[in-house]
Amino acid sequence: MNFTKMHGAGNDFIILEKQNIGDLGYSNLAKAICNRHFGVGSDGLMIVDKSDVADVKMIFYNADGSIAEMCGNGIRCFSKYVYDNDIVKSETFTVETLAGIKKIKVSIKNDEIDKILVEMGKPSLNSQDVPVKTDKEKFINEKIIISSQEFNVSSILMGVPHTVIFVSDLDDDLINKIGPIIEKHDIYPKKTNVNFVKILSRAKIIVNTWERGVGRTLACGTGVCASVYIAKLLNFVDNIVEVEVPGGTLNIYIDKNDNVFMEGRAEFICSGKYYYKDYLKNF
Repeated sequence: MNFTKMHGAGNDFIILEKQNIGDLGYSNLAKAICNRHFGVGSDGLMIVDKSDVADVKMIFYNADGSIAEMCGNGIRCFSKYVYDNDIVKSETFTVETLAGIKKIKVSIKNDEIDKILVEMGKPSLNSQDVPVKTDKEKFINEKIIISSQEFNVSSILMGVPHTVIFVSDLDDDLINKIGPIIEKHDIYPKKTNVNFVKILSRAKIIVNTWERGVGRTLACGTGVCASVYIAKLLNFVDNIVEVEVPGGTLNIYIDKNDNVFMEGRAEFICSGKYYYKDYLKNF
């Protein structure tokens, strides 16, 4: 099957068109093609499908085969793909996701896409929406104990569940140890993405993310949006923030109605033919 591989700030994805997949199960296909030893290798798989409610539909699977509602870096790559391949014809269009319909605007420079603006929508702080197992309506700046250490965490639904932790030092050992524990903590019945955030100023932050179903990634678009939203809620930043991630930089805007907008680039890596072999049956 024909595939395209792209990345957004180092967060890499494989894109397939549904018409080329046939009746293959998406979950096993995602685990096989995303595998960095037996497959093409990526953080996730996106499938281009027709939509009855938007210009195009994005189906997203994590590298572990789990389906996800949305992906911020992924939707920028998806948007570049459908625009470059004439699946959509306009510089503004809509994408159907499990997290709702997202509005896209591509900026053209020298006849190529320069940046992509995604209207991510308004996040939910309601604990039942995230979800978080708690009696509290919101789970913001709450203390939890992990490995005998106390952490202040804030959980939010930004299309997918996110938990934000503000730290003074982005220590790799801490992120690698604490990230997976919080991801699968009992209070998160659907698991959670975990964002470690360092505030540099009211206009700039650094975010490192442990992604649900993936692990450490070079960037997480929804995680960056969630981090800025929580930082603004706690009065750490203003409404326009530059976010540094290991794979690059994203710009986040929050309007007066609490709608979040994400702007960044998407880059083509390669395309080719993938010969699907269900290597999983050998393990």
